[in-house]
Amino acid sequence: MDQKQLQSEKNEPLKILVFAASFREDSLNEHLIKFASNIITEYGGKPDLAFMRDFECQSFNDDVEKERGMDPGAEKFQQRLANNDALAIAAPEYNGSMPGYLKNTIDWVSRFRPQPFNERQVLLMSASPSMGGGSHGLWSLRIPLEHLGARVYPDMFSLAVAHKAIKNGKIEDPILAKRFKSTITGFMDLAEAQKNYPCAKTAWVEFLGEKPDSATDRVEK
Repeated sequence: MDQKQLQSEKNEPLKILVFAASFREDSLNEHLIKFASNIITEYGGKPDLAFMRDFECQSFNDDVEKERGMDPGAEKFQQRLANNDALAIAAPEYNGSMPGYLKNTIDWVSRFRPQPFNERQVLLMSASPSMGGGSHGLWSLRIPLEHLGARVYPDMFSLAVAHKAIKNGKIEDPILAKRFKSTITGFMDLAEAQKNYPCAKTAWVEFLGEKPDSATDRVEK
């Protein structure tokens, strides 16, 4: 990339796909991504709001992929990822883990080549009525994303007792609100650095030393 192209990219706002991984309308996690979107806009970025209902996929099945191709929901997710510089997910926690439908969608999207999550900056958030704030679900969500090469931001944000913490369209506690804002802006700084000062790109392989094989088909070609 020459200096002129680099300068042009620096002048473009950081685009972030902000995704509420909940089917329920007006969910706590939907509120959280809207708060995040406001901060992104305030900080000079461009949020792209998305919801789980935009990316719903049937259960992943190799035979279905071979016979009918990629699921339309996965195609939409892959395209939205490609149109943005980074990804922020607010996900609920189901029985101490991520929702199965979210993992299913990730599995579908991982079948695209080049593999869409590789080197993607990702921020994980959750809001829950529980005292844990959905944090167990975020730890489980890190596993497939990091396995796929995503650069998951170290500071995750979990809002505990969210049904009481969210009032009047905001996080009411000033300390929690400040922490949330600093998490969003810190993530944006990192994503901005990758966008404007890219390192050498590397191909994603599931296991180092693995050779291309039709039986696994997990190495970028």
